[in-house]
Amino acid sequence: MPRRKVDQGTATLLFVLGAILVGCNAEKSLDSEQLPPNFLFILVDDQGWNGTSLEMIEGDSLSRSDFFETPHLEALADSGMVFSQAYAAAPVCAPSRYSIQFGKTPARLSVVRVGMNTDHIPHGTLLSIPKALSGVDSNYVAGHFGKWGMGSHPRTLGYDDSDGPNQNKEGGFVNDRSQWAVETKDDPKRIAELTDAAVDFMSKAKTSNRPFYLQVSHYAVHSSIQATQGQLEAFESKEVGMRHKDVGFAAMTADLDAGVGALMRGLDSLGLRGNTYIFYMSDNGSVPNIPGAKPYTRSLNYPLSRGKWDAMEGGVRVPLVVSGPGIAKGAYCNQTVSGSDILPTISQLAGRSIAGDPTLDGGSFHEMLFEEEEATIVRATDGLVFHVPYRNGIALKRPHSALRKGDFKLLKFQDTGETYLYDLHADLGETADRTADLQTTSEVMERQLDAYLHGVRAPKWAEGITWKEHPLESFNSYH
Repeated sequence: MPRRKVDQGTATLLFVLGAILVGCNAEKSLDSEQLPPNFLFILVDDQGWNGTSLEMIEGDSLSRSDFFETPHLEALADSGMVFSQAYAAAPVCAPSRYSIQFGKTPARLSVVRVGMNTDHIPHGTLLSIPKALSGVDSNYVAGHFGKWGMGSHPRTLGYDDSDGPNQNKEGGFVNDRSQWAVETKDDPKRIAELTDAAVDFMSKAKTSNRPFYLQVSHYAVHSSIQATQGQLEAFESKEVGMRHKDVGFAAMTADLDAGVGALMRGLDSLGLRGNTYIFYMSDNGSVPNIPGAKPYTRSLNYPLSRGKWDAMEGGVRVPLVVSGPGIAKGAYCNQTVSGSDILPTISQLAGRSIAGDPTLDGGSFHEMLFEEEEATIVRATDGLVFHVPYRNGIALKRPHSALRKGDFKLLKFQDTGETYLYDLHADLGETADRTADLQTTSEVMERQLDAYLHGVRAPKWAEGITWKEHPLESFNSYH
């Protein structure tokens, strides 16, 4: 299907501190007899920006896999919009998942890595996606199935039904070298189990005549690598690509995509597709290589640089597809959006704008979905902030932060203070530092990044601090 573009030129990112979006009540009207819209959010684990067969940039073959096959995701994209510049809020799972639920950056929430003590976060009082929807209509019911990855129970955030606070291990993760060997299973990564639970939840919501928010958080394609025998055999007989070659990983990706297809069939069989907004997103970028810690010269995320664990493009740029009633079909949007934008976008799609809350970092991209003229995202901060204030032995190995603003991205290493400036429009792979010839831009962005981290009292790097397990009060923070 020919695709239309929502360009940066017509979707300019504005800096509005504490602003209220003009025309925020002009949401798409619903028939008086129709229920408020349903939401199905499919969150996948560790899937790279180009880790599917869907082109993330129209006409750019490097923005899709040259080996993996995801026809059901392609079909979903044909019915909706592809976001070419979508970002996870962090290059690892837990901070990214927090940002999706609460609409705040990991820096503001002070949750910057996996394994942190999160007792400092008031999980039960912060505005979450289920609570925002309940504020629109108290009849909303919320469900979560799959990897939770947060330091609370789903019900604390307002989820009525769930399979609990699951982590990686519930999806078959084994933290040793065996995680990179292929294991054949009838239900790899519990894909079918999660799908069945999701369809059952939607069926019950329909029977009780209640609108729903349902999040299916797949364990795939995080290691350990699991796949059905049929998919494994299919890819063993297929010629590998130049960039993507791992047969087991390809088979697991195909099994995940089959699960997406089963979810769509479930929606259709229940007659709910026409009133349901569907989001498909990854929590962070792909591991840079398989095995994950093996030295590499070109990342699995190429042409993006590096991968999971780093705030380089390969670690934070992710696939995002949105489909639903009234959304432009077969379209691409080149606006930069983030996981922290999900909460305000869903709230506005349901009928309530929460723009103007200075404690929210996310803004609604509702206007982009309907290709409205002069579409804008209103955020409290002009740009997207990433914060990785610790040394990671399997990645860059240095504490760093980044600011994405317009076409530019500033990377700052916190141990030395050195900065790098990249023009992502011309240099998607972050190969050419433009600091010397764009010194003013670099200095302005560095000041903005530093001011934000100070303003939210983000966790601050110091030698020897790993941010794992200990209460936050025992660590440094910006003042």
